[in-house]
Formats: sequence, C-alpha cells, structure tokens
Amino acid sequence: MQGSNVLEGRVALVTGAASGIGRATAIAMGAAGASVAVCDVSDAIRATAEDIVAAGGQATSLACDVSDPEQVRGLIPGVVEAFGRLDILVNNAGVASGSERLHETSIEEWDRTIAVNLRGPFLCAKFAIPLLLTSDAASIVNIASTYGLIGAPLSAAYCASKGGVVNLTRQLAVDYGSDGLRVNAICPGYTDTDMGGHRARMSTEAAAAALAQRETNAARQPLGRQASPDEIARVAVFLSSDASSFMTGSIVTVDGGCTATFNYGD
Repeated sequence: MQGSNVLEGRVALVTGAASGIGRATAIAMGAAGASVAVCDVSDAIRATAEDIVAAGGQATSLACDVSDPEQVRGLIPGVVEAFGRLDILVNNAGVASGSERLHETSIEEWDRTIAVNLRGPFLCAKFAIPLLLTSDAASIVNIASTYGLIGAPLSAAYCASKGGVVNLTRQLAVDYGSDGLRVNAICPGYTDTDMGGHRARMSTEAAAAALAQRETNAARQPLGRQASPDEIARVAVFLSSDASSFMTGSIVTVDGGCTATFNYGD
C-alpha cells in the first residue's frame, strides 16, 4: 500500500464507512497501515473492505445500525474476533435532516437524526472505551460538522445533533485524558458527498438543483470549493496517529475557511 505507515500495527473501527467521508477514512487508515473494521447499515460496506484488502491491507466488514444498543454491543466483539484489539474509533455514521424550520420538523425526524448522529457516537464510545483503555495508542475521532459550531438555515435537528457531538468530544477528553485516551473531533464544511443517498432519492432535476446549491454555497468560502472526502480522511489519520499526540478535546475545522469569515453573499 502507498503512503507512510503511521498507523502500522493498530486496529481502527470506522462507522458509516460504506460511502463518503467514512469510506475515504477507512481506506486512508488502511493505507496508513491500520487493520480496519468497517461498519454500516448498507450492504455497500463490503466493497469498502474489499477495496482495502485489494490494496494490500487488512479489513473486515460488519453490519451495524449505530443507533441500536444491542447491535453496537455486538459490534465490538466482532472487531476483537477479527483483529484481537482496538486502538482507534472513528464515529462517522450520520444522517442528514430535512429542510424545515423547527416547528415544521416532525418528531420522528428529530428523533432519528439525534439517534444516529448523537446517540450513535455515545453508544459506540460506551462499548468501545473498555477495549480502547487497554491500548497504548487509543484515540477516538468524532466526525461532527461546521453545523455543530454555527447555526444554519432549516437544519435544527442536524445542528443540534452535531453540536452535541462537539461538546461530547470535549467531555470525553476531560474524563479519559488521564487514561491516555485522546478524543478529538473534525468539523467538515461542504464536502462532495451525498450523505445517506439523499440526492439519490430525488428526481434527476431536484438532485441537480441540490448539488448546484451546495456548489454555489461552497464557492462563497475563502477556498471557493467543496472538499473531497479524502481531504477529511487525511485529517482523521493525523488525529489517530502519534503526530497529534498532544491533541485532545480539539475541534478541528476542515471547512475551506467557511467559519472564519462572515459571508457577505454576492
């Protein structure tokens, strides 16, 4: 595999790894020398594991809905069975919420968004931490969002869920720093993904309009474009490696500068 083996000998679990940032992160960790357990609710998770193995790495795929306590409880033994240990947890699995103001948001939509985006990282951390505490290189990387740092239009559930992930990251860093477990978060900005296949379920015209709107919004950032998933993945590898050994409780924006400036629009 290509790239420096900064994660050689370590075992990583990446959730939501069937596509987008999760898939890119799993592949990047495999390229950095880690053995990678990938999980998702989608059958496409197998392709992620197969691609890591085809490139010369070690990987296993595990089906899991991170919002389900019993499924997450069973996930960790699956990692141990495959690789015998766990050093890195990347909480990436997430869903997008609808585009409504809060009073228009259904209770079902709110509950589902919080269940996957915030309860999921809680459950994965809860069941993984006892194993992580046996590692001398333990790290949790939570994938939050710039929407967890600022308000955004028509995104109440999503903003609330990702804001929770941001402060959960800080809280875990406080509780577990003395045990040598580092916990950091990445807040991506506009990234060239289709979270949860949202656009795939739209008509061709609606999907094209949604993508065009994202690209227009991203163009207003200082760097003027969306990120690729690989650009987020490289930061996840860094935060999991010894290169970031004195970082914990850090909230790292990878957003093309969007949270650094007031957007004056046109």
